[in-house]
Amino acid sequence: MKKDIQISYEQYQSSNELAEIEKELYLKAKEARENAYAPYSQFFVGCAVLLENGDIHVGNNQENAAYPSGLCAERTAMFWISANFPDENIEKVFVVGGPKELSLTRAPIPPCGACRQSMMEYESKQNKNITLYFANLNDEVIKVNAIKDLLPFYFDGTFL
Repeated sequence: MKKDIQISYEQYQSSNELAEIEKELYLKAKEARENAYAPYSQFFVGCAVLLENGDIHVGNNQENAAYPSGLCAERTAMFWISANFPDENIEKVFVVGGPKELSLTRAPIPPCGACRQSMMEYESKQNKNITLYFANLNDEVIKVNAIKDLLPFYFDGTFL
C-alpha cells in the first residue's frame, strides 16, 4: 500500500513579516552565527532558542580539525539549555545559516538530520511541539509548527 506524507509550512520573503519575538530570535541567531567557529567549512550557523519562561539562549556551530568532532549550532544551544535549565520547555528555535560570504547564500538552510533527531528528543520529552524557523542570509524564512513535521518517522524512547 502506498501512502504519502505532506508537510505544512509557511514561507516568508522577509523577516519583517514575522511577529516581534520571531524577529528578535532571527536577529539573535544571525548575531550568534557571526561568532561560529567554522575555519574548515566556512559555513556559519547561528541558533536562538526561546524557552517557555521567555528567556532566549543562543548557540553556533563549532568545528574541529578531527571531523566529525565538532557540533552544530542547534545542538550546541539545546544541549547547553538542557544542562542548565532541564525543566524548561522549549517554545521556538530559529536557525540562520550559510556560507561566510553573504553573496553565496541559497535557500533557507534547514537543520541537518542529526539536529532534527536531537530536537525531536526534546519535543518528545516535553510532549509539546517546538516551532522551528530556518532562514538564509537573504532574509527568507521557513516556519514549521513542529520538529516531527521535518522528521515524520522519528525514533524516540517508545521504541526502546
